[in-house]
Amino acid sequence: MPRASVQNRAGTPAADVTLRTAARELGLRPIELNLAVQTGRVHTVPGASGGPRRISRAELERLREHPDVPESLLERARAVGAAEAAALLGISPHRFSRLARLGLFSPVTFYVNRYRSVVWLYLADELREFAVAGAEVLTGRLPHGMREELAAGADHRARCWRQRRVRELVGQAAGPWERAAAHAAVLPDAVLAEAVPDASERERLLAHRPRLAGAGGISDAVCEALNRLAPAQAEEEIQAHRALLGAELHTARTGERPKPRRHTTTGPERGRRHRAGPVRPHAPGGADATPSRAAPAAEAGASRRRWSLRRRRRGSEAPPTA
Repeated sequence: MPRASVQNRAGTPAADVTLRTAARELGLRPIELNLAVQTGRVHTVPGASGGPRRISRAELERLREHPDVPESLLERARAVGAAEAAALLGISPHRFSRLARLGLFSPVTFYVNRYRSVVWLYLADELREFAVAGAEVLTGRLPHGMREELAAGADHRARCWRQRRVRELVGQAAGPWERAAAHAAVLPDAVLAEAVPDASERERLLAHRPRLAGAGGISDAVCEALNRLAPAQAEEEIQAHRALLGAELHTARTGERPKPRRHTTTGPERGRRHRAGPVRPHAPGGADATPSRAAPAAEAGASRRRWSLRRRRRGSEAPPTA
């Protein structure tokens, strides 16, 4: 029977662990666990003081409940290259490359080989689903529009990877600043400076800037590839991320803006403000005058006397109504 919580020897709740520690305990390589996290197969929690995300002991126990771990987890998060992907789909590597350039498959990650070339990797699970849903483009001649696009040099693999990676990071973000930083991470520097003119806000976005690729240390070759692949290229892609960045920044600023203080009154002043009817006049000496049934008649008599005096001075006028 699964335990409600995991505790250490002292009886206190066990601490969260790093992804590297979790990978070792699950029998996985860090890159394999990193892929499982990216694709939502493994859930993480924010690190302390904005540090790297971690995995809770409860999540580790949930994963261990499956009897075929780590094999089942590896299969659900297995990434394959173009040759193996083509074999899964039953097509040639050349045709797979053409379909991938058209953006029909979204790379989940990449690595840089010894020739410093980028090698894209795809989820095997998604390829198997495509073999059923997109079977019409796996055989026969490609439609005319697709052939023209390929002839013009189309290659949407990097853009599909960026969109996927930003979507994953936004889903893991702890708040609007982190979500904004995910969109800012794929904007060219000049566009980011124009979209966020406040230098302090740009610094804050950089502080929350997520890692787009790599598990553990990143080699110089991967850094060089990221410099080419991370920035958005097409104008519509840039504008889409810029608009989403602006929306998240608005949410972040609104959440931090102090709320206006409402004026409230207490005690006798509040009671007088909410008392129905006119405020009673004060009697001489500071005591409140007590109303009586004779008050309306007395006021009418005084009004008639004043009218009588004016009549004597000005002439005949109609008497006022009581």
